Amino acid sequence: MAGKTVLLVEDNASDIELTQRAFAKNNVDAKLVVVEDGQEAIDYLYAQGKYAGRNAADMPVLILLDINLPRLSGLEVLKQIRSQASSAIVPVVMLTSSKEHSDVSTSYRYGVNAYIRKPVDFQEFSEVVRVISIFWLKFNELPSLLNGGALQS
Repeated sequence: MAGKTVLLVEDNASDIELTQRAFAKNNVDAKLVVVEDGQEAIDYLYAQGKYAGRNAADMPVLILLDINLPRLSGLEVLKQIRSQASSAIVPVVMLTSSKEHSDVSTSYRYGVNAYIRKPVDFQEFSEVVRVISIFWLKFNELPSLLNGGALQS
């Protein structure tokens, strides 16, 4: 799993800390990059704004996306991810506290790979992170990857 990047799109400082702790506790062998709003996620993915120097071809191998975000909602971010050839096949897990049935159905309609409600309890949350990391970073087979995540044509 070395060289892999996971993008966490989350605006809640407590949830960011919980995710970082869960990654550490479970020895997830991936770099966790955190952005705190939907527009920042788009800027990171497409190497614009403050991320203009980043290699846009170096896509994360997994995106953990919250629905309720400032500036641009998680659903809008998901739509943009799926509309761009460079990011269309990157796995996206909606990791959110939203229990709205419409959010679940809209997420799948827009192309999310999984929808998971965040457990409140840290042990349960840590287990969710462990299972996500095992499945998406270890067992899931992605297209040929270069440079820690850049898609090879």
